[in-house]
Amino acid sequence: MASKRVDQLKKRIQGMRDSEDIMIEILDVFHQTDIIPMPGKYYTFVYKAKTNGIVYDQHPLVAVTDVEKWGFKAINFHWGESRNYTWFEIAGFLHEVEPNEISYLRTINYAKFITMPP
Repeated sequence: MASKRVDQLKKRIQGMRDSEDIMIEILDVFHQTDIIPMPGKYYTFVYKAKTNGIVYDQHPLVAVTDVEKWGFKAINFHWGESRNYTWFEIAGFLHEVEPNEISYLRTINYAKFITMPP
């Protein structure tokens, strides 16, 4: 069963192709936020990695598995694998995605893979 937020987002991003524009709409629609994630919950957020020379996803969509002092571990659906996210590299808040919404968000191509300069 789709949520009202999914229905709203579908209308707002129809025809969009730019990941930045799509992410802006996602953050606007999914305005329920957390500062500290809860294991077992889903989130999307803006991230800027600090490690030089790595490729990272600036718009992760994740399922949180562990919360640590330094940040958290989560399965990134755009990568299809577990990744680490440190607190200071999260720009703003974690935007919560409900379980009945995650399958739709996984179909949206809004990942933004960036390579940090060496």
